[in-house]
Amino acid sequence: MPELQAARGASLSTAATPGRPAVRLAAAVALTALLVDVASKHLAVEKLTGRAPVDVVGDVLQLQLLRNPGAAFSAGESLTPLITVVAIVAALVVAWFAARVRHRGWAVALGLLFAGVVGNLIDRMFRAPGPFRGHVVDFLALPNWPVFNVADICIDVAGALFVYLLVRGVHLDGSRPPHVADRDQS
Repeated sequence: MPELQAARGASLSTAATPGRPAVRLAAAVALTALLVDVASKHLAVEKLTGRAPVDVVGDVLQLQLLRNPGAAFSAGESLTPLITVVAIVAALVVAWFAARVRHRGWAVALGLLFAGVVGNLIDRMFRAPGPFRGHVVDFLALPNWPVFNVADICIDVAGALFVYLLVRGVHLDGSRPPHVADRDQS
């Protein structure tokens, strides 16, 4: 008879279950977010090439096509091949963790991170000027902030979820140390 009680400190709703629904959730989030990123970049290139910035919400949000050879804030523009290799390693590490996830929050966070890393990696591999040197398509502009894309949003939201889950003491399998679980129940 399977164990019906979750490990001490874990709720029954997040305990490991047959079929690994959290892994499927991570994959669904990753695929959905990746498709949104790729489609939005395709549209941005198609509709914004050669155009001046387009106001969406006054001066608060504009669409402005930019091709970024570097990392965040265009840092490391001469390091694009190295950034690409780091992104490949990061995607593999995230996939490894996502294959072992048992908690819905971690599944969403890992799915978003995977989509963000792979979304920008696709640009680095398949856009001009060529493999390992491709420029990332950015098109969302806020005042006094670098232009970014959907993949960047996914990475940022994943980072915020990671911080939240870590502060709450939630492990990848959904368990929590006894002192954290006891504190939350009081």
